[in-house]
Amino acid sequence: MLINSAIPAAALAAGPDASAGSATKGGAAGVASKNRVLNDAPEFNGAKGWLNVSNPLSIKDLRGKVVLLDFWTYCCINCMHVIPKLKELEAKYPNDLVIIGVHSGKFNNEKDLDNIRSAVARNHIEHPVINDPDYAIWNAFGATAWPSYVLIDPVGKIQVAFRGENGVVEADPYIANLIATARTNKTLKPGPLKLSLESAKMSARSVLSFPGKIIADEKTKHLFIADSGHNRVVVCDADGSILQVIGAGSAGFKDGTFSTALFKAPQGLALHGDELFIADTENHSIRSANLKSKIVSTVAGTGQEGTSRHAGAPATTALNSPWDLCWYKDRLYIAMAGFNQIWTYEPASKKLELLAGSGREAIVDGERYRAMLAQPSGLSTDGKDLFVADSEVSAIRSVDLTSAKVTTLIGKGLFVFGDVDGKLQDARLQHPLAVLWHAGKLYVADSYNHKIKVIDLAGKTIKTFAGSGTAGLVEGKSARFSEPSGLAILDQTIYVADTNNGAIRTINLSTKVVSTLKIKGNK
Repeated sequence: MLINSAIPAAALAAGPDASAGSATKGGAAGVASKNRVLNDAPEFNGAKGWLNVSNPLSIKDLRGKVVLLDFWTYCCINCMHVIPKLKELEAKYPNDLVIIGVHSGKFNNEKDLDNIRSAVARNHIEHPVINDPDYAIWNAFGATAWPSYVLIDPVGKIQVAFRGENGVVEADPYIANLIATARTNKTLKPGPLKLSLESAKMSARSVLSFPGKIIADEKTKHLFIADSGHNRVVVCDADGSILQVIGAGSAGFKDGTFSTALFKAPQGLALHGDELFIADTENHSIRSANLKSKIVSTVAGTGQEGTSRHAGAPATTALNSPWDLCWYKDRLYIAMAGFNQIWTYEPASKKLELLAGSGREAIVDGERYRAMLAQPSGLSTDGKDLFVADSEVSAIRSVDLTSAKVTTLIGKGLFVFGDVDGKLQDARLQHPLAVLWHAGKLYVADSYNHKIKVIDLAGKTIKTFAGSGTAGLVEGKSARFSEPSGLAILDQTIYVADTNNGAIRTINLSTKVVSTLKIKGNK
């Protein structure tokens, strides 16, 4: 989150406290020395719960294994990008390497063990995870950024540390060398670690799995739901009866018919005529589902994570975690979360263009290329401005569609967040993931506060519309949500993708009564 590229860090030669940072400040990276004195890895003191294992582990329990600690927080797009790379390491060294995720959460909401459990299941993480809400383990090992990594040898000595997305790739040869040396020295104890996966413990609560975004078509009265955990899109009517399923359900990257096409954790959706655009987030691509021919094709992206930010590029350019979509007039607007930018795609020319954002992660207003965004994750428009849920700075931003000038409505910075209603300049949100403009008002999925809020754009105020602020699944006027991340509207009903509850909730605009939509039909 704080860095976008890998930087080799110190081997912690001076002890684990020498480069200790905090969750809010990066630390200085040192240089590994051939003559360094290796330190014993400290124990996991301060852990407030373990996931994916039956009992807590200690450094002593891990003797005989090469251990890679991954310091992460589940809101962070860079940490999300690392998960597939960690899986590759686990597959490459199944009997000799143990990865331990140390979850040192940024947001208050991310310090709750149940919320981390949902994130572990949602991201298909299959290694032990420690909850480190007070940064005790983070500080003991000298972590400086999300993500950071520390490599420990089979006798419990800290060998080297890395930070940034590419740190996993850089760690690979070190891991191979440690395994080979330990095998020669007979300090290696091969064999898989016994796990107790959270995903196996979580019973299916509905037809949907971690639904992300949702849109509604006023003409047909159909709902389109990004059933992200099932790697598909579900089409249903306003009463929840399933009409169509787009995608075979397995994770993959494949064009074809609705029943054979493969997606990977799709999120944003936008409808233009009979063409449904899909942000295939973990495939870093924009897909098109033709509702007449029932054929899925790739219109932008390569299936691989992009690393270069382009001011203008062909559709074959690699993208980076497109998270939400919005169609207006002749083009598709893309919240490019991984690049901290807003892009556009024009089907007529098959060209991608940068609309706004320098690519640096921050909250800076102004001219399109100098303005800074931070993991934009939700889009909506009134035809004059593009409204953006800018999640990592807990902000709502607007982009003028004519000048592309960026303005902040709510938000102050990467580590300024909370739950405060009132005047926009004083308001605080916590990692909002969706916005919805309707009839002069802007509805916000204030995801980590488990609320739906509404902004009066004319009066420049915000207030809670639904949700008590506590995670849960409760209906009525004292409703509870759990990290809602998608919003849509039909007639007098707001539809909410209630992500961690695996549900679609409805809110009556007049009464504010919340119900749960029963999804019925083909699963």
